[in-house]
Amino acid sequence: MKKLKLAIIGCGGISKGAHVPAYEKMDNVEIVATCDIIKSRAEEVAEKFGAVAYEDYREVLKLDDVEAVDICTPNYLHSEIAIAALEAGKHAFCEKPDAVSVEKVLEMKAASEKAGKTLMIMRNNRFLPSSRFMKNYIEDGKAGMLYAGRCGWKRRRGIPGKGGWFTTKEQSGGGPLIDLGVHMIDLAMWLMGNPTPVAVSGSTFCKFAEGSEVADSVHSAFGDAKEDGIFDVEDLAMGFIKFDNGACLQIEFSWASNIEKEHNFVEISGDKAGFSWMNGELKIFGEENGSLVDVAPKFTEDAGGHANNINHFVDVVLNGADPNFVPQQGVNMIKILQAIYQSAETGKEVIL
Repeated sequence: MKKLKLAIIGCGGISKGAHVPAYEKMDNVEIVATCDIIKSRAEEVAEKFGAVAYEDYREVLKLDDVEAVDICTPNYLHSEIAIAALEAGKHAFCEKPDAVSVEKVLEMKAASEKAGKTLMIMRNNRFLPSSRFMKNYIEDGKAGMLYAGRCGWKRRRGIPGKGGWFTTKEQSGGGPLIDLGVHMIDLAMWLMGNPTPVAVSGSTFCKFAEGSEVADSVHSAFGDAKEDGIFDVEDLAMGFIKFDNGACLQIEFSWASNIEKEHNFVEISGDKAGFSWMNGELKIFGEENGSLVDVAPKFTEDAGGHANNINHFVDVVLNGADPNFVPQQGVNMIKILQAIYQSAETGKEVIL
């Protein structure tokens, strides 16, 4: 069996929590190198695979036997490392968000096209059984025309790495909008057929930078918190997106809010059926034979969205599978996020 020789760049929380476990179960990938600025992290992961650990990703990109890289670093490094990898002739898989600016995500797309190499960004929610079921349901025409929706991810208390890179705009690009928004906005847009965004408006708030250190979300463990660190991003963002086909999407994302409990969701209305995707649970609402009908499909457990997404990337590179994600979708995503921040600053709708 042909194996993809791959290097993992960034060996922190998301790498060890989602990416490494996926590779441990794959027999068509050989991890040949690991890299982290904290070398002990790279060495810990390298030991699992019999790989070589590095501190500088530039040294990894010089290795002839590395065919692809998996980038799990802080947000601001995503584009820098992906572009360098593509220019070095490597395929690139990267954690979300794609980049922290439209300029950088466009550079990533251009580098991929120039190199003729695959660039794919983590979109794990597309690969959950409930999401794939609904996508097939929609493509079969059972929901009809999808014209309006809302999505979000709200936490009661779940600020990741408070004071560290997560809450430092220069390194993260923003707060929950760019951290959580990519997940749910992408799932909603993917189910809606990836329409092109044409106008955006939004508001952002920061109410929990000071005060309580209570946390009730497992996700607050991500990142390295720093006492007296920087917190110059929002903790709540809300917005509204209009698309070129006339559809619209309402969004809301928070790391901390005075709500009952954490939840993530996508709700979309079609003229034949609508659906609610809540914490991965799917319900479909429609009408049949003069009666209102609710359907709640049941799914068996599988490898999970992250692992399925990684397997798909490897299938695209090794076997030429049709990619579920293309870089233009990443460009549209970062345009939306940047426009919401711009709208929040100016108080005006932003035309894309």
